[in-house]
Amino acid sequence: MRDYEKLKIDWPADGVLRIVISEPGRLNAVDRTGHRELAEVWQDAGADDAVRAVLIRGEGAAFSAGGDLSMIEEMTRDHATRMRVFAEARDIVYNVINCPKPVVSAIQGPAVGAGLAVALLADISVAGRTARVIDGHTRLGVAAGDHAAIVWPLLCGLAKAKYHLLLCEPVSGEQAEAMGLVSLCVDDDQVHDRALDVAVRLANGSAEAIRLTKYSLNNWLRLAGPSFDASLAMEFLGFTGPDVAEGVRAVRDKRPPRFS
Repeated sequence: MRDYEKLKIDWPADGVLRIVISEPGRLNAVDRTGHRELAEVWQDAGADDAVRAVLIRGEGAAFSAGGDLSMIEEMTRDHATRMRVFAEARDIVYNVINCPKPVVSAIQGPAVGAGLAVALLADISVAGRTARVIDGHTRLGVAAGDHAAIVWPLLCGLAKAKYHLLLCEPVSGEQAEAMGLVSLCVDDDQVHDRALDVAVRLANGSAEAIRLTKYSLNNWLRLAGPSFDASLAMEFLGFTGPDVAEGVRAVRDKRPPRFS
């Protein structure tokens, strides 16, 4: 594994690669460097024979607050930046899906944006009871692209997906487990230990059997590839429109947006 700037890499157990989204003091918000690294790390993990399972978490008590607002503002102004982030957003989703190693996410605190995509696309997701899963796209003034169009309807059904994606209604860890949005919900102080235990069990299993089972199951997500591609294009079309400026201001001001 190569060095990363915004992702901390370590080996908490034999065969288990741990990726920590690290932006201390900013709830692990993902800036332009972190966004690129979050797209690339899955290919590195997949190519490393020492990796038998991957565990991803956020540093401290948060998973990730999503995309950095400065990066979003740059996307609204600059076409080249917009196209770069578009490609990375696509790669984050497809690279997690296609990573041959099983991925476990440990979700604590807020999980939003690109971080949420990874958290929910993980093969097994472990959430704390008070975790806050929020897809904030429409509140920002853009379509819910990213991972939402393929994974939410599959995991929790279309009615629930529409309710939470259209309204940006938050979901607690307990609610997420009841809806089928995450695999497991545990007490907040047990999230990281339980996720590591799951990752160790996967690392000790038959690598070939687990890899091929993951590949087979993820064909459900690959079948939805055209829906994902269209939703991502619609999201990034929104970054050229007027609503996103008000959405960013509202987030900075910590108030509800006032769209015209």
